[in-house]
Amino acid sequence: MGRPTSLTSRLTLSFGAVAMVGFLTFGWIIEHSLENHFRVNDIKELKMIAQAVERSLLTLQSNSDLMRVKQRFDDLMVGHHGPLLRISDASGRALYTSPGPDLSLVTSSIPGQLPQSSVRRWSDAKHNYRLLIQQVAGRNDGPYTVIVAVAIDFHLHFLKNFRRTLWFMVMGGILIMGVMGWIAVRHGHRPLRHMVDQISHVSANKLNSRLSPERVPIELTELAVSFNELLQRMEESFNRLSNFSADIAHELRTPVTNLMTQTQVALSQARSVEEYQEVLYSNIEEYERMAQMIGDMLFLAKADNGLNPPITEDIDLKSEVRNLFDYYEAWAEERHVSLTQDGEAHVQGDRLMLRRALSNLLSNAIRHTPAGRSVRVKLGSGEKGVSIEVQNLGEPLPVEHHTRIFDRFYRIDLSRQRSGEGAGLGLAIVKSIVETHGGKIVVTANEAGTQFRITLPVSESIKHHDLF
Repeated sequence: MGRPTSLTSRLTLSFGAVAMVGFLTFGWIIEHSLENHFRVNDIKELKMIAQAVERSLLTLQSNSDLMRVKQRFDDLMVGHHGPLLRISDASGRALYTSPGPDLSLVTSSIPGQLPQSSVRRWSDAKHNYRLLIQQVAGRNDGPYTVIVAVAIDFHLHFLKNFRRTLWFMVMGGILIMGVMGWIAVRHGHRPLRHMVDQISHVSANKLNSRLSPERVPIELTELAVSFNELLQRMEESFNRLSNFSADIAHELRTPVTNLMTQTQVALSQARSVEEYQEVLYSNIEEYERMAQMIGDMLFLAKADNGLNPPITEDIDLKSEVRNLFDYYEAWAEERHVSLTQDGEAHVQGDRLMLRRALSNLLSNAIRHTPAGRSVRVKLGSGEKGVSIEVQNLGEPLPVEHHTRIFDRFYRIDLSRQRSGEGAGLGLAIVKSIVETHGGKIVVTANEAGTQFRITLPVSESIKHHDLF
């Protein structure tokens, strides 16, 4: 396919087409109005003559009075614009014929019986006429045929010149409207070109530039707003990517530095087998931390590209939570934190993925719950979906962290060496798993603590299962 025609060309052609249609329409209306005006006036004049002739014919007592009436016909022709008149009797014999073309040719060209009254056009070799044929009743010799004609050459010549002028006007109007349309379109596109110029200066280092919606025409306001929102999303994504790269470098540098330091210390002098084993065990911990972080990053990268399709199966969430409680029970007792569960629910999804999401939420809740408090998991289901709420009764999460708590490598504690603190990918993985299942997760906080609430859609099979 070829390149689409430019908007300027389209609008210019549209202006020209509108001008052509407008001029042709008005010209057609004016032309037909003039033609009808001439026709009405001609017919009016023809009927006036025919009526005068009829009155004269009705005064005839016999054909002997015809000579007296002929003079009246001659006088009647003088008062009009050169009309032609022919009167014939019932046998077709001409009783009166005005000078000029032979109007008897008119009657011979009409097949069958002549009409009582009709108006038609007729032309000879030189001129064009509009004529009236009318039957007039006589006293003695039967009906007379009266033919009255007037020349219409002037009218036809005028209409011909008018059509020529109209075409010149149409062509000139198209040209003028095209030029004016092109100028108007170019002027109207100036704000758009200004926007394009601003957009062309946007780069990775200038993602903070924005268009001014209040300084563009109202038709372009939505475009400017949408572009600003796009830049905002791009800037946020770019910043997250930059921070993500920096965080990866930082998180990997710490274990690598520890490994190098421990290895250099171990090699600085001869040591016993037990001491070397202690160094290796310490290195294994760092390797496990790195492997966990790399695995988490790989999981998130696959989720971003849709490479982690969930394996759908019916899941009893109450049973899954109870199994996780058994897993975390020892750690919770060590921290003097109790685990409680309320409600039950079933959902269709990937068992391993949802178990990982719940595990991350539980470990996060246990870590941030003070000794003597409890972590509560509440399950529920309804028409809108299945809800999973994980609540820790510790210090509530400040509001300023609610929108960023699910960002990768984001941690509330600015210290990166906090004991027991992960790489900051746990909640990001939870959000990715929930969204993969078509659900959403929100965080709220109040005096009672912090709550993470997951909402997952319920499939038809689960609804059927709940009914029974």
